Amino acid sequence: MELIFPTVIIILSCLALFLLLQRKNLRRPPCIRGWIPWIGVGFEFGKAPLEFIEKARIKYGPIFTVFAMGNRMTFVTEEEGINVFLKSKKVDFELAVQNIVYHTGKMGTVNLHQFTGQLTEELHEQLENLGTHGTMDLNNLVRHLLYPVTVNTLFNKSWFPINKKKIKEFHQYFQAYDEDFEYGSQLPECLLRNWSKSKKWFLELFEKNIPDIKACKSAKDNSMTLLQATLDIVETETSKENSPNYGLLLLWASLSNAVPVAFWTLAYILSHPDIHKAVMEGISSVFGKAGKDKIKVSEDDLEKLLLIKWCVLETIRLKAPGVITRRVVKPVEILNYIIPSGDLLMLSPFWLHRNPKYFPEPELFKPERWKKANLEKHSFLDCFVAFGSGKFQCPGSYLGDSSTLPGEREDRHPPWRKCFPGLSAGGGKHDAVQFHDTTIRTFLFVQCFSRKIA
Repeated sequence: MELIFPTVIIILSCLALFLLLQRKNLRRPPCIRGWIPWIGVGFEFGKAPLEFIEKARIKYGPIFTVFAMGNRMTFVTEEEGINVFLKSKKVDFELAVQNIVYHTGKMGTVNLHQFTGQLTEELHEQLENLGTHGTMDLNNLVRHLLYPVTVNTLFNKSWFPINKKKIKEFHQYFQAYDEDFEYGSQLPECLLRNWSKSKKWFLELFEKNIPDIKACKSAKDNSMTLLQATLDIVETETSKENSPNYGLLLLWASLSNAVPVAFWTLAYILSHPDIHKAVMEGISSVFGKAGKDKIKVSEDDLEKLLLIKWCVLETIRLKAPGVITRRVVKPVEILNYIIPSGDLLMLSPFWLHRNPKYFPEPELFKPERWKKANLEKHSFLDCFVAFGSGKFQCPGSYLGDSSTLPGEREDRHPPWRKCFPGLSAGGGKHDAVQFHDTTIRTFLFVQCFSRKIA
């Protein structure tokens, strides 16, 4: 009897605790758990995240939780949840990304608009190498131009390879690193051999070249490159051993978004003849007709070409990130649900930008909708959150952001024939992209704007 009484007390206490927890859980959003420990619905979610999110919203309502890879991710899709996500002090951006930062490094805000002049010079140099007429797959054209332009501007003029074999190797390794970046930032490298191999290749490249990169100074004004400035901070705050990692993160941040933004903006413009005509007329009104002279681009010139700026922003709206995230640091109430501390609070710009309540005819490419935005004061349209908002708005808004969730990379790099048949490249005279001088001029200013959105 002496043993039975304490045992009953313990059982009743555990039962009471269980019922209390269950009562608390009743106020939590519906949770999609899966049956595999830790992984949860990770595999199903990872195959097609955006489709998964939309199906869950339809089934469970405007707020729901997904358990995957050891994380509880609570998605919000309506105004109350969006306001909490963007404004509440109970959610934190830095804590949400600290694990990713641990694996890949970190960057702070920088005024990238100061590089406009150098970007223009680098683009001229690369475009001259191409000539004024020809055909090329649009994706390859954009990469062929932007990889060396970006590297030469932000890193070191002589750092990008000039040997064809090395250039091909650079392209292959960066694409492999970029495509699995989100997985690589979360999972053990042993599970991602190609990504790990690409990361190792770039780290070795940085380790070998960092002494030369640090020693190189601008011939014009002896100024530092962005990488040099970053390395100074890294070595002051941490250690020289971390320099290659930060260099690699800067490389990824500068290329992974600029390329798809430039590609999709060009694709949309070229697939809408009326918009393409208006863009060319705008460029001619500012710089005159196409000729042999190089175009010198200034900040004032860019401000006169509003249509291109609208085209870039409309492209980013349509090709926005799959999700942005915050960490819940204190329990927060949304739509009568309690979101516990520790959860990742998730918002999908991709689906928010397709809500007809905020963006009429959301699937259409309509640059003119941006007439309503006060871009002079860096104010976007309501519920445009591709760059986040508030204190932690993405500094990469100057570069243009179109990152996506794992499993949605095909949305960034689809087969061109399925999406834009008229832009496919395959040698046929009806479906090849003609990059004559006027289209190249379009590209020049589109790229400048994709690097200076605000």
